[in-house]
Amino acid sequence: MPHSDIRYATGRCGLGALLVARSPEGLCAISLGDDAGALVVALCARHPHARPDTDLAALQRVAAFIDTPGEPLGLPLAPQGTPFQRRVWQALGEIAAGETLSYTDLAQRIGAPRAVRAVAGACAANPLAVVIPCHRVLRRDGKLAGYRWGEARKRQLLEREAQAGINP
Repeated sequence: MPHSDIRYATGRCGLGALLVARSPEGLCAISLGDDAGALVVALCARHPHARPDTDLAALQRVAAFIDTPGEPLGLPLAPQGTPFQRRVWQALGEIAAGETLSYTDLAQRIGAPRAVRAVAGACAANPLAVVIPCHRVLRRDGKLAGYRWGEARKRQLLEREAQAGINP
């Protein structure tokens, strides 16, 4: 069931354009891209009644979280998804900064070792960029796989975590 009262703000972070959307329950979308307008169009396609937010505190906190690996977010999260997707997202949240897993390892962690493709699909459907750290999941051979917000951003996120000395 879609949230009916969604407010969003756009800005920039070290990874480019940033959109942060919140419902009364918490953050429901964090998107990255090259063009803030395109991020708004994509959000409004999923949530037609979303409207601009004049309170920029959440946007500023998310930007700081993205730009400073290890920074606590301290905001409630309210991602929408199926029970399976939420299970995957919960497991993603348990991957420490500086650590990576393969999709196979993640499927095993959630007790669904044969659901590797479904796990990858849940990662691709992640509505909260960086906060739900799907960028920490790699192919079994250790190479980068696709990333909803661009493979270059995934590489940059992993490099930032490594440079910040954040290790498991």
